[in-house]
Amino acid sequence: MSNLKIIAGPFTFLGRLEAESAPRTCDYFKSCLPYSERIIHVRWSGEGCWIPLGDEAIDLPVENATSYPAPGQFIFYPGGFSETEILLAYGGVRFASKLGQLAGNHFLSITEGLDQLAQLGRLALWEGAQDIRFEMA
Repeated sequence: MSNLKIIAGPFTFLGRLEAESAPRTCDYFKSCLPYSERIIHVRWSGEGCWIPLGDEAIDLPVENATSYPAPGQFIFYPGGFSETEILLAYGGVRFASKLGQLAGNHFLSITEGLDQLAQLGRLALWEGAQDIRFEMA
């Protein structure tokens, strides 16, 4: 089991990589660690925050894909119909872009700190982009 520490804005979370159900996505993400970026509120998907990664597609298969991640689940969309991105659900999400509904690989789940998710979402919505860092715990 791979555990991650996730620091987003003023909040700290612990998470578990979903290596059994999304092995290639998890391997790719682990190769990027430690990973720092900024997280912003989603445009179309509901109560979520995302990390836009641009137009370059990442060669990953569909693994454990969902359009409806639960609060605390991260999904990785490797590109194709929309830009490459990582999305974190903090409430109700229907993963979509301006082109319509999408599905992303559920590869990471928050295991500690779920009670802070809504606060992170409101912070990103009302105050803008927040720093986020992923590292092995």
